[in-house]
Amino acid sequence: MTEKREFRRVLLKISGEALMGDGQYGIDVGTVDRIATEISQARQSGVEICLVIGGGNIFRGLSGAAGGMDRSSADYMGMLATVMNALAMQNALERQDIQTRVLSAIPMTTVCEPYIRRRAIRHMEKGRVVIFAAGTGNPFFTTDTAAALRAAEMNCDALMKGTNVDGVYSADPRIDSSATRFDTLSYMDVLSKDLKVMDASAVSLSRENNIPIVVFSIQSNGAFLKVLEDNENCTIIF
Repeated sequence: MTEKREFRRVLLKISGEALMGDGQYGIDVGTVDRIATEISQARQSGVEICLVIGGGNIFRGLSGAAGGMDRSSADYMGMLATVMNALAMQNALERQDIQTRVLSAIPMTTVCEPYIRRRAIRHMEKGRVVIFAAGTGNPFFTTDTAAALRAAEMNCDALMKGTNVDGVYSADPRIDSSATRFDTLSYMDVLSKDLKVMDASAVSLSRENNIPIVVFSIQSNGAFLKVLEDNENCTIIF
């Protein structure tokens, strides 16, 4: 294991599917509340936090395109789904007295603020949790890429990828019991081995800006704070 890393400001990337709970689609309020508790605990420890949440629990652009829909239209629909998830998370966080702002790359001022980099940084400096919605605002880019982009723009110390498993494995641990977890990987390891952690453009963007990617399980109670404090039960890509 490498030396412990201190994270002062992080971006947490959560897939839309993580909000479904045991359901097949949509938003499970109990699951959103549990994740909000994880974020609240980490915020109270003094770490500045921003989030990007996917939209796959509501609509996935690639699936729409595969069904014959125009890819750009499908991707825009996926971006709108991320706004719905962001508003659900904002509501859950504010019920825990955590000040939160949703900033959307697609302007919709009735429900949230437009994304302006300096405004987002100022919100974080004031101790608010900032949720970035609508991806990059452009089709053909995933929310993974949006997360890497926002992490770079916010000068984050790490991009935290919350998944269903506690790191990157040599194989799917849910299928292969002999799969082993990597404590660390290089960006080039991920790219050359085509490890399905994040899409290649997100990994490349993180590499160019020297932002570590920390992969951990968002499904384990207390895991987010624990990874921030001791860097254990995770994979760090740098």
